[in-house]
Amino acid sequence: MKYFGTDGFRGRANEGLTVEHAYRIGRFVGWYYGIHRGRKARVVLGKDTRRSSYMFESALVAGLVASGADAYMLHVIPTPGLSYEVVDGSFDCGIMVTASHNPYSDNGIKLVNREGYKMEEDVLQKIEDYIDGLVDVPLATGDKIGCTVDYMQGRNRYIASLIASANFSLQGVKVGLDCANGAASSVAKPVFDALGADVRVINNAPNGFNINVDCGSTHIERLQRHVVENALDVGFAFDGDADRCIAVDERGHVVDGDLILYVCGKYLNKHGRLAKGTVVPTVMSNFGLFRALDEAHLSYETTAVGDKNVYARMREMGYSLGGEQSGHIIFGDIEKTGDGIMTALRVCEVIRAEREPLSELTRPVVLYPQVLINVLVGDKDAAMASEAVQAATKEAAELLGGDGRVLVRASGTEPLVRVLAEAPTAEQCRQADEVIVRALKPFEA
Repeated sequence: MKYFGTDGFRGRANEGLTVEHAYRIGRFVGWYYGIHRGRKARVVLGKDTRRSSYMFESALVAGLVASGADAYMLHVIPTPGLSYEVVDGSFDCGIMVTASHNPYSDNGIKLVNREGYKMEEDVLQKIEDYIDGLVDVPLATGDKIGCTVDYMQGRNRYIASLIASANFSLQGVKVGLDCANGAASSVAKPVFDALGADVRVINNAPNGFNINVDCGSTHIERLQRHVVENALDVGFAFDGDADRCIAVDERGHVVDGDLILYVCGKYLNKHGRLAKGTVVPTVMSNFGLFRALDEAHLSYETTAVGDKNVYARMREMGYSLGGEQSGHIIFGDIEKTGDGIMTALRVCEVIRAEREPLSELTRPVVLYPQVLINVLVGDKDAAMASEAVQAATKEAAELLGGDGRVLVRASGTEPLVRVLAEAPTAEQCRQADEVIVRALKPFEA
């Protein structure tokens, strides 16, 4: 794919991803699902809180209605809320404007099919061909021109669905929420309030520029302090579009996606709700998770990095729980994509049912040190194909022997090569990382 990566079309606003790109995406989607099929398309749109999201939303809407589609605007909503409403409202597809955990200066466009899954690659390729001028799409005229609909009730239905998914009370539970000044800001607190929790919220005042700035799931330190200083029972941090969740236990310790998979997997299996007794992590998950799952007599199957790959394996094999260390967790029995707020609710369910603090629930997992270095490069493909980099990767693996591992991969959303080492000590990790980082220096941007 030329434009669409593993998590949509993403780039610096009006540089890598321009308003013209957004307009043309809207034009093609409106035609493809509407006039192309002899009817009027219904497309639902959502966005996060970054300043450029409003610009891209307007361009997408202009393109959609110009091609004859009706555009239903959810406004600011988490990405999983858009996926939920595509299905709940029987829309032809959904479009989300977000760059997730990236800085405010970036943005992205994600497309969701009518079943709530990420859009099929053959459709994305057709969109790319239209962007590059390889195909033409007619403009709608007369009564064929589409309309816009203010669809706030869709967001309200999503909030109601989250509340309804919880068959427990959080009365008396002190919960901290870090909304990353993003899409969770108008959704997370109402959900926990409705369940009776004593909610303490931080970073829920978006201004267009402060999304993900020293807050949220990628900057967990502020939530750690918030939990400890206010003697909270648990804390949850979301990313910009709220499809990720990282937890903090009552002692202020980080509970990442690996630990959440363990806690929820063990609980669901205990109650006969873990399909085939199997959890689906990625190759980036910590060795400590795998060993803890073995000790808990749970099976696991790893996938390539990306929630798209995790869910594909879950669908293929009929598994019900999978996710990533970064906090993308998918509960396949009730959702089709990672939902940070849903993940927080499921962790709270375990805490309430087991009557144990989160620190105790995670205690059996002893995580290996991991050191991740992100190398900014000019050409990811060239760096990954380099014989020198491949040789350095082999050398680093031999340096660790059988006591650890190294993983080198290109980011799907940023111009980065990620170098991860895992070993019994952080010093061993750093030594292994440096072997590979040196080989990447000729490719640095």
